[in-house]
Amino acid sequence: MDTLSRDIVAHPLETLSLRADLALALRAAAHHGLEEGVCNHFSVVIPDGSDRFLINPRGLHWSEIDADDIVMVDGDGKRLAGHHEVETTAMFIHAAVHRIAGKACVLHTHMPYATALTLTSRRMLDTTLSQSAMRFHGRVATDGKYNGLALTPAEGERIARAMNGADIAFLGNHGVVVCGERIDYAYEDLYFVERACEAEVLARSTGLPLEPVAPEMAQFVADQTAGERLQSTLFFEALRRMLPPPRR
Repeated sequence: MDTLSRDIVAHPLETLSLRADLALALRAAAHHGLEEGVCNHFSVVIPDGSDRFLINPRGLHWSEIDADDIVMVDGDGKRLAGHHEVETTAMFIHAAVHRIAGKACVLHTHMPYATALTLTSRRMLDTTLSQSAMRFHGRVATDGKYNGLALTPAEGERIARAMNGADIAFLGNHGVVVCGERIDYAYEDLYFVERACEAEVLARSTGLPLEPVAPEMAQFVADQTAGERLQSTLFFEALRRMLPPPRR
């Protein structure tokens, strides 16, 4: 019996649920146009006190991923179970963010509007503009130091430390990392980060003056959103109905 099979026997509902939910989040991201080729990665820790986590495999488009495609690895990048390999940069970034930043679910994308804002001098979303942006007020960090592809453990650790405890990190000239305590919470945040960035890019493209709200109002909206996470679960369950696993 391989590691994945033993884990399913030991934790049947929890492990199967995490694999299915991670695969659903990947298919949803493809559905919403947040993917980039077969690059970028989503991961979630196995909550058993070990350093093991689940991550999407190398070489599969997110739209075709099912629970059976999800790979289990340890904190050193060793594949413990799964039928596919894992990309090197995924291991260095995700292992570090799980370990150093203490995040349970880590979603890394190069989604277009969020990435566009990482190319500007501000490097990030303005959380005092749209209502969707305000939900992230006080939850965002920037890492303006681009060092090329994350091909060393040191670069992954540097990114994790640059997050400084934030849930969302805008990586200069690169993309974003969105984290959460649960997959459904993290995915809804990822979706709304991109929608908020889209609204800001479109608003700035008009050339008209922008009208931000006071920081106190942005924080008020952020607190309101944090107190109503049922919406995240309802959104994720709607996606489950809309995006069933692919037929093989």
